[in-house]
Amino acid sequence: MSILKFAIIGYGNIGKRHAHHILHHTDAVLKAVCEVPLFDKPDNFPEGVSLYDDIERMLVQEDIDIVNVCTPNYLHHPHTLMALTYNKHVVCEKPMALSTSECDEMIQRAEEHNRSVFVVKQNRFNEPVQQVKKLIENNQLGKVFLVNVNCFWNRNEYYYQESAWRGKKTQDGGCLFTQFSHFVDILYYLFGDIQDCNGMLNNFSHPYIEIEDNGIFIMKTGCGAMVNFNFSTCSHEKNMEGAFTIIAAHGTVKIGGQYLNTIEYQNIKHVTLPEINIQAKSNDYGKYQGSMSNHDKMIDNVVRTLQGKETIMTNAQEGKSVVGMIETMYASVSRKQ
Repeated sequence: MSILKFAIIGYGNIGKRHAHHILHHTDAVLKAVCEVPLFDKPDNFPEGVSLYDDIERMLVQEDIDIVNVCTPNYLHHPHTLMALTYNKHVVCEKPMALSTSECDEMIQRAEEHNRSVFVVKQNRFNEPVQQVKKLIENNQLGKVFLVNVNCFWNRNEYYYQESAWRGKKTQDGGCLFTQFSHFVDILYYLFGDIQDCNGMLNNFSHPYIEIEDNGIFIMKTGCGAMVNFNFSTCSHEKNMEGAFTIIAAHGTVKIGGQYLNTIEYQNIKHVTLPEINIQAKSNDYGKYQGSMSNHDKMIDNVVRTLQGKETIMTNAQEGKSVVGMIETMYASVSRKQ
């Protein structure tokens, strides 16, 4: 399998980003896009790509290897199941689903059809994250005592007006599913699952949505490290910080910047990480910004994995584990209500 044939379900902001990187990959071709409902052909739609308004018709008529599911959160589960049923590999945007039970169905369907599900967690490719991952794998930090996670972003009224599903509890799921699932994923990627979770949520300044806009969680990792996880979508006018600070026996290091894009400081026994300050790499949507734009690396990982040259960066079981962590975090709040 040399040239991989892609199709995309959902042609909003993130679907267009997937399309851009597929079109620019030498071993990939974009065959089709499905947008439901489809009112008009999107502006600057790529030439030679078929456009559908019916998913099943696209899956039947097009010769494709991989379907990228770029629809709203609550549709990831049914759209992934549909693509797998037609024997397609799936690239599923975050979150993988809105419950672990939905993830289980997706994993079972993939196994039944001998297909892979790639879960989009592009922050794993961030160079500062990769540098710290190597420190942990090589035990160069020693025992980890404390992990502090800060995610302070802005999500304004325009953001929620742009798409009707955003901010709806049953369709969006909440900030941990939508804005900050990448940070839950990096917590899992570096330190594994969580336990002994206690949290608080509130909605201070978004009365037009059904979910929280601020949260604080205290947890432990499997290795016993304490975790303080803080998030807000109330940062004034713009995103300010996405950061992990790690205090360990043999070193202290902070991955910082707005999007885990810098090594802000470090003091590690016998180790000095390279200076990293990646600029202009966020997903820029005009009136708001998303996470780091590493979708080019994600698409490349999909292609190279299916060519037998790499392994999946984030597989379905890991995607499920992150959803399970989010369920645990929200459950720790609901127990008190």
